[in-house]
Amino acid sequence: MASKSTRDKRASSTKDDASTHGKETDTGATVRRQKAIQSRVDARDEEKPKKTSEKSPVQAGEGAQPENPLPEQHLSKPGHEHMLNPAPKFLAPHYLGSGKLQGKVALITGGDSGIGRAVAVLFAREGADVAIVYLNEHQDAQDTRMYIDREGRRSLAISGDVRDAAFCNEAVAQTIAAFGQLDILVNNAAFQEHCDSLEDLTDMHLQETLQTNIAGYFHMARAALPHLKNGSCIINSGSETGLFGHKGLLDYSATKGAIHAFTLSLASQLLPRGVRVNAVAPGPVWTPLNPADKSAEDVAKFGADSDMGRPAQPEEISPAYVFLASPVTASYVNGVVLPVMGGPGG
Repeated sequence: MASKSTRDKRASSTKDDASTHGKETDTGATVRRQKAIQSRVDARDEEKPKKTSEKSPVQAGEGAQPENPLPEQHLSKPGHEHMLNPAPKFLAPHYLGSGKLQGKVALITGGDSGIGRAVAVLFAREGADVAIVYLNEHQDAQDTRMYIDREGRRSLAISGDVRDAAFCNEAVAQTIAAFGQLDILVNNAAFQEHCDSLEDLTDMHLQETLQTNIAGYFHMARAALPHLKNGSCIINSGSETGLFGHKGLLDYSATKGAIHAFTLSLASQLLPRGVRVNAVAPGPVWTPLNPADKSAEDVAKFGADSDMGRPAQPEEISPAYVFLASPVTASYVNGVVLPVMGGPGG
């Protein structure tokens, strides 16, 4: 007879298969729309003069980190981690779990890759069962589930679009059905596509960014709240662009600033319920997000203008999410936007 753990994993796998059924049409339309936005911007990029940047990268952590120039590459939307070269580092092999999230359940949007995947792995290492929400990057999502399972925890992958409030309700319902509770919500899904002139920012482009990056956060938080109890938390992914702005990312920066304000406001509103709300504001991170935005030439220089002269690896960002998620380390931390930018500058 199969063990309870094995049956749970099989059940979550079955739910995963069911959750992607019938969603391909909806998510496929979103991907086609995002690719159309990307194609329009790519065509303009071909006409721009090339820039150069020089700075020695700082290696202040464990092991070698990305160094510029990175390989030139331009990923098709929505961006797939298994296509990224070099592969991002997310396993944090020097990070030892200590049960900080034992018995908890986390739901992470954009959990198939990048920061979301790195957070999922560390949450599992700290004892949490993890559900991830993703658009339609099915291989990346299944890879992330594999790494969660290797940490000895249960996993669930749910495909859909966070712009859709009904889907967000469904994702929370599936998480509750699979694991029986929800303790941690990480809002991390994002759409980014640069635009150097406000006049060139189309309504379709603007709405894709607004509805994904800020409306999606509202949808997920609202869906999760009925299940969050005293001691639960919400963590939002902000950005240094929300603190300092970015001339080529007007819409993206605006949504990240809105996420910061949403974090502080919701933290005040939910404090009487014992639910903490915080945000992490990363600098440049080596994930599919930017190679699915920038030109191949710009990707080669990605992060070179940061204080450390390089982008971060996802595993350098994920411990900040563990800190904010765990009542052991952050029970008195609420309404904070935690910068993890490799320096104080923008």
